[in-house]
Amino acid sequence: MPFSRRDFLAAALACVGLSARVAAAVSPPAVMLAREARQGLDPAGFLVSEKLDGVRAVWDGRRLRFRSGREVVAPPGFVARLPPVPLDGELWLGRGAFDAVSGLVRRESPDDAGWRALRYGVFDLPGVPGPFAERARRLAELARGTNAFFAVEQRSVASASALNVWLDEVVTGGGEGLVLHRADALWLPGRSDALLKLKPQQDAEAVVVGHVGGQGRLEGRMGALRVRADDGTEFLLGTGFSDAERAAPPPVGTVVSYRYRGRTAGGLPRFASFLRVREF
Repeated sequence: MPFSRRDFLAAALACVGLSARVAAAVSPPAVMLAREARQGLDPAGFLVSEKLDGVRAVWDGRRLRFRSGREVVAPPGFVARLPPVPLDGELWLGRGAFDAVSGLVRRESPDDAGWRALRYGVFDLPGVPGPFAERARRLAELARGTNAFFAVEQRSVASASALNVWLDEVVTGGGEGLVLHRADALWLPGRSDALLKLKPQQDAEAVVVGHVGGQGRLEGRMGALRVRADDGTEFLLGTGFSDAERAAPPPVGTVVSYRYRGRTAGGLPRFASFLRVREF
């Protein structure tokens, strides 16, 4: 049977519709992002929680997605227990277990036994009106009596010295750091001073914009990545790579995480070192 112009148009429109649905499915969810907290910050007015070293996952009431927008391939039973309200949190296996979580959630077919050990620590209700203190209270009530997820504990901290004591306890115990969220802040996606992270070593993300060839021992391999930060600043990231990563460096356009220790007078990260490719 001949393929008519009408059939062709119908097929083309169907493809356009499918493409739009696919694009919507992989578009990043709106999330709040943390800035670095300055040393000696007075925590008055903030609620503070431990920073979970897991994989960020956003539940929109129907689908569980990574920060990139890709859907998390979770066991049906795990997803079925989640409530029909938006949640923002971390898939977590405990302190120091990021690599294990990463390996588990990247599987194309979910490992049921591994997922039974996984916990979903939720720290916010995206899009819900009202100050964060109220959202945290509602989240704690929602988590009560369910094993589908847990509400990350939020505390008031009396002073900067008390904040540092808690930070030391968390880090000594294998944790990553702390998160400070202004108690009066409304939910607003993007990066702002309403949400801060406090860690012994600071970290951030940047986009790879180029590769610089190595010299000497690194001849013929990548010597450094040229990266661009959120504020448009470009700099070289030349340490923290394995030999395998130098032989096959992250391609241009990849988002990478790096660690650093403060900033120079010109605003560049000091002692920046590659941490990992952001895959989620």
